[in-house]
Amino acid sequence: MNPVTAPWVRTRLRAAPGAAVALAVLVALTACLAAAFPRALDRYTDAGLRQAVERAPADVTGVLVSAAPAPGLDVAAAEDSLRPRPLADGYRSVLDAVESPLVVDEEQSSYGVRATDSLPSPEEWLPRPDGLPAQMVLAAPQGLGDHARLRSGRLPRVAGGRAGASTTELEAAVTEETARTLHMRAGSVVRLPGRRELTVRVTGIVAPERPDGAYWSVDPVLRSPSLRRAPGPPGAPAPTYWVGGLLLAPEAAPALLGSAPVIRYWHLAPDPDALHGRDLDGLASAVAAVESGPGLQRLHTTVSPLADATTGLDDVLATYGRLRGDIGPLVAVAASGAGTVAAVVLLMAGGLAGDRRRAELALLRARGASVRGLAGRLLAETAVVAVPAGALGLGAALLALPGARLLPALWAAVAVTTVACLALPLRAAAAHHRVRVHDDRRDAASPRASRRRTVAELTVVVLALGAVEVLRRRGATDGAGGLVAMAPVLVGVIAALVLVRLYPLPLRGLARPARRLRGAVGPLALARAGRTSASTVLPLLALLTAFTVAAFGGSVLGGVADARDRAALLAVGADARVEAVEALPSGLPARLREAPGVREVTEAGVDHLAKTPDDGQSLPLAGVEPGAYAALAGRTGLGAFPAGRLTRPDGAGSGHGGGSGDAVLPALASPAVAERFGDRAFRLRLADGGVATLRIVLVRDRTPAVYGDDFLVVDRAGLPAGAAPPNVLLLTGDDLDAGALRRAAGDARTVHLRSEERDSYVDSPLQSGAERVYTAAVAAGAGYAALALLLSLASTAPERAALLARLRTMGLTRAQGRRLLVLESLPQALPAALGGVLTGWAAVRLLSPGIDLTTIAMSTTASPVGRAELRTDPWSLAVPAVAVLVLAVGVAAVQAWWSGRRGAVAELRAGDAR
Repeated sequence: MNPVTAPWVRTRLRAAPGAAVALAVLVALTACLAAAFPRALDRYTDAGLRQAVERAPADVTGVLVSAAPAPGLDVAAAEDSLRPRPLADGYRSVLDAVESPLVVDEEQSSYGVRATDSLPSPEEWLPRPDGLPAQMVLAAPQGLGDHARLRSGRLPRVAGGRAGASTTELEAAVTEETARTLHMRAGSVVRLPGRRELTVRVTGIVAPERPDGAYWSVDPVLRSPSLRRAPGPPGAPAPTYWVGGLLLAPEAAPALLGSAPVIRYWHLAPDPDALHGRDLDGLASAVAAVESGPGLQRLHTTVSPLADATTGLDDVLATYGRLRGDIGPLVAVAASGAGTVAAVVLLMAGGLAGDRRRAELALLRARGASVRGLAGRLLAETAVVAVPAGALGLGAALLALPGARLLPALWAAVAVTTVACLALPLRAAAAHHRVRVHDDRRDAASPRASRRRTVAELTVVVLALGAVEVLRRRGATDGAGGLVAMAPVLVGVIAALVLVRLYPLPLRGLARPARRLRGAVGPLALARAGRTSASTVLPLLALLTAFTVAAFGGSVLGGVADARDRAALLAVGADARVEAVEALPSGLPARLREAPGVREVTEAGVDHLAKTPDDGQSLPLAGVEPGAYAALAGRTGLGAFPAGRLTRPDGAGSGHGGGSGDAVLPALASPAVAERFGDRAFRLRLADGGVATLRIVLVRDRTPAVYGDDFLVVDRAGLPAGAAPPNVLLLTGDDLDAGALRRAAGDARTVHLRSEERDSYVDSPLQSGAERVYTAAVAAGAGYAALALLLSLASTAPERAALLARLRTMGLTRAQGRRLLVLESLPQALPAALGGVLTGWAAVRLLSPGIDLTTIAMSTTASPVGRAELRTDPWSLAVPAVAVLVLAVGVAAVQAWWSGRRGAVAELRAGDAR
């Protein structure tokens, strides 16, 4: 056979331009989605890590290296170690000790000298809240002018440009907040007695460029003064005093030796833009190396044997790592399922092209074409279309999602292109490895599968069942992450192979009794539907995998939404909450009822200072109107109870304010409070000094008015006069307007909305990014599953069209033809739909014990509603099943209609083997 040549490729492309364009579109779309997936992962994991570092305080994420002057040095050597040049050399040594991938933001990093102890000042003009003198912390940071704006005066200098331990007069700058709080201005003089008294003149007032940045986080007192309490005996009131910061010139650092203990410091701020989620392990290793590893050893050699490094960055990285580890398996499930369905579609597209060209390829083999040469020609003509399409899809993904790694996206696009290129050649090589004179009927199937196929299917089923059992026992942790990701595929493989073997059996059994029915449509449809072959495994695998991913995805997204809704409801108590420390105005409920969306307003008086007389422990007490409050508890599901059980008994007062401390009021309590007091009567001292006698008659875990594990709820009408006035309003309604509620409540009241509380739980790009990726993967899987169903129907469309044409020549009407194709499609679509429902349900049941949705729902491992679990979402099971039935029946009806328009002559030709 001649080598592959360009004229062959051009001829084939010109002969079937529609098929080439369809393949190009399929490959481009699949390559784009495949390349976009790793880039989307990179983007949201990087954004999550950067946000975690940026939200943490700068003094936590920074690496602080400090070293005191070496003991035993003479005064001159100690002074030299604190001068700017040795400090700059030490800064370079500290930078060299930081290993990749941890990158230092040199613009926000700092170094200098500071005193470890604050020095009291005898100046009477400094504020003294309780009579104690204010204290000052002295520091000589480098680069003050680059990180602060001068508001008045000038930056400090050193007379003569050089200071020593004997220097007693210094200049300093203070921040605006320090000057305002401590009543300083340019020209103020602060005396600081110590081992040697220092006189510090304030020469300038500065404003920090980035007050929350790393430069100002070495010691927060240097930025903002702190009001501290002096230690004293337990129980006695502790007096307070102010501590402020004085910023000296870098050259003045040696002068601190004579007054207070000092240290040299180098504070390194990580560069957030250089942080990548994929480098998490490397970042943790780099931090550990500086903190207690080889990096610290180098600092002992190059900086000082007393050098020490501390940071909280490792804790931030660990917290982020746990969040990513909990979210990762959930995203992997969607990715593996959608990827499997896409791969099946590509294989089916190649199989469809091979089936359409079966006669052509058989003729080439009969005329002497080798299998290798035939596969080479098919590979060439497929590659001419698929390779540019794959490159186009990769380019679209790169443009749509910038700022991520290229290599994973490139490999994903290459994998898609490779599958698309090899599907047709391999299918043709397998189908035409032997030269055949006659081609078998397309609609015929062997009643008994070959032994090889049986053994192969049993092996696959046994391996899949073993993997499923391992996953069931281990859950989503303990090294089973790969099995979690493959769960939809494993369940889909088992279900597809079992369905392919089982569903023809009842159809064949029904075919014989159906022959007794009048008409030929029913028996013929059952007879044709009962025929099956190995080619139906791929469409079923695609459909069942997509079903499983959709069901699992719906359960994940539904479980996350339910956990957030429940947590927000527990935090707020209703759809909205208006509260104040004092009693609310009597007209406020009426104004709130007029706000858009508000249906009900329930009043409650919460006394947070109620105490038991015996031990004085605070116990929140809510006074409510039992009828309205019971209705609210029933609507929200927070501790529903019968209103009559809480109503005050006769004689406990004749209205609010008529209660008596001797009358026993029935109370609803939390389990902890009920365990403490039991069913005995006990007294409670209220915040206004009144006393109420209560007996617990109801126990509930939660209640709308009080958030927490300790609470009591009573009928407010039975409390003493003036006790527990209404200070909480609980609102229920739809689409509440936060602005209107806040305007009606006024500035003195706090307004909490359930919707705002729910939105606050989406705290990290890891959560929102994972949800978006999961939703996109489920949508892509559903789209490819529909395409797989269409390809499956298209592969048998010519044969069905020829059958209808033959039957029409025998008298079959168009209506009967439509019924025939619809009835023929139902026995295959119904098992696929029911099998999809079962596989989706099985996957959720399989994975629910080992998957905790708390992290993705709440961004923490703890939740007020407990563990967020997977729960089967009925809509995620029902919608895909109905869609499969509608699509299958619709395609059959459309094909019957189209075949009727063409006529029998266009479908039947002499020598056609269909």
